[in-house]
Amino acid sequence: MKVTVTDKAPSAIGPYSQAIAANGFLFASGQVAIDPAAGKITATDVVGQAEQACKNVGAILEANGLGYEDVIKTTCFLADIADFQAFNEVYAKYFTGKPARSCVAVKDLPAGALCEVEIIGVLK
Repeated sequence: MKVTVTDKAPSAIGPYSQAIAANGFLFASGQVAIDPAAGKITATDVVGQAEQACKNVGAILEANGLGYEDVIKTTCFLADIADFQAFNEVYAKYFTGKPARSCVAVKDLPAGALCEVEIIGVLK
């Protein structure tokens, strides 16, 4: 197993890794909209937060020599299901390969986030 550590994505805010590469797959922890430079969420709406969360996923993929096209499964969490369409519009710009996906609304997300994206990718 290989642990991912990159300063281009937020560091873990709990006892977990940004991602683990194992057995030909990359398993990334859920990414919220924490701006790694600021160390906090700076976007105030779901569109801005979805953009940052997807960029954070991209940084983890890049740290492993991968791109969004190498993602085979995503799990997405929304603080409000009413944000589903706005979230999808941002998500679709990044995950153009249309990986398998689950998307659910939850009561709360870490750091007061409006959305979170986790992925499974295939290593090259």
